[in-house]
Amino acid sequence: MSFAIGAPHPMQNSFSRVFAALLSSTLIPGLGVAVTVLVAPAPLLAQSAAGAAIGRQSFVADAVRRAGPAVVTIDTERTVVVPGGPSGGLPRALLMDPLFRQFFGVPQQLPPSQRTERGQGSGVIFSADGLILTNAHVVEKSDKVTVGLQDGRRVAGTVVGMDPITDLAVVRLAGGGPWPVAPLGNSESLHVGDWAIAVGNPFGLDNTVTLGIVSNLNRNASKLGITDKRLDLIQTDAAINPGNSGGPLLNADGEVVGINTLVRSGPGAGLGFAIPINRARQVASQLIASGKVAHPFIGVGLDAVRSRDGGTSAGARVVSVAPNGPAARAGLRQGDVVVAAGGQPVQSPGQLVAMVERAGVGRPLILTLNRGGTELQVSVTPAQLGG
Repeated sequence: MSFAIGAPHPMQNSFSRVFAALLSSTLIPGLGVAVTVLVAPAPLLAQSAAGAAIGRQSFVADAVRRAGPAVVTIDTERTVVVPGGPSGGLPRALLMDPLFRQFFGVPQQLPPSQRTERGQGSGVIFSADGLILTNAHVVEKSDKVTVGLQDGRRVAGTVVGMDPITDLAVVRLAGGGPWPVAPLGNSESLHVGDWAIAVGNPFGLDNTVTLGIVSNLNRNASKLGITDKRLDLIQTDAAINPGNSGGPLLNADGEVVGINTLVRSGPGAGLGFAIPINRARQVASQLIASGKVAHPFIGVGLDAVRSRDGGTSAGARVVSVAPNGPAARAGLRQGDVVVAAGGQPVQSPGQLVAMVERAGVGRPLILTLNRGGTELQVSVTPAQLGG
């Protein structure tokens, strides 16, 4: 009878070679049984321990090591003018009291005062030229932008352009670098359940990493009660806290697949949302080229198709038509169901919005409608949103 005691070498192809050199037999008195003992020498035990340590290293560490140096802190300052500011260090409520004014001869109109508001967010360097992607709400109305890098550098930044409708902005670093750059991925290849790694500086705490999964895709901002944005968002349970806005959402390979933008809290865990990087690329390229972004619209409110909508099971149902808008001029009516655009089937309201975006401002788009069971086509020319 034989027993193996000790730690076997992890490399199976070298086990037999080591095995032959390490066997020794001992006769246990009174039993007449030879026990074969295998004892691994110290160097092999050390190699085994090192291998186990490497195996415990998280894939998250590799992903963050790849993109982390390009994640930055964005500090902003802006001067706010407060009308009728306090004077002489006295409380404002006292200065506004009519009896106090009359007795001490305080003027009816107090002089305005100024104060400096500071904000902070995150961003990610996506170009060797020192271009940073972040949220528009991080840098809007700012007078001064300072960017902090992980290597300790603090560099002045200039806002190249921002787009409040998609909540995206591009900031350019002053100087020639060199700058660390994060690799950009493909948000179209994401699946529900994929790993999601949020990196940023929440509450001013630098270089914070949270891990979760992609909880859902194509969450329309309007469904979250955000009516002034045109976004289909990545939903994740990776924690996105104040100050994380503008930082990257990474996949398991350390590629940027989204720009963190907001969190919705409630009973239980909070819900985090990120702008898909493919959308962010498109917006960034327009901001770099012209400082603004084109947003075509046709002037309709849309909803999902219902079973009674003319017998069709897919499309986008028109629930409202803006007066004098492109859709109204083209003859669309409330209750119409858009089943195709530009010859391509429409499966959902979000898909129709994307098709209008691709069509562009001023370019006619043929819509196929189902109106009470009758199919017809109309030509609508998208206009610039807010133009």
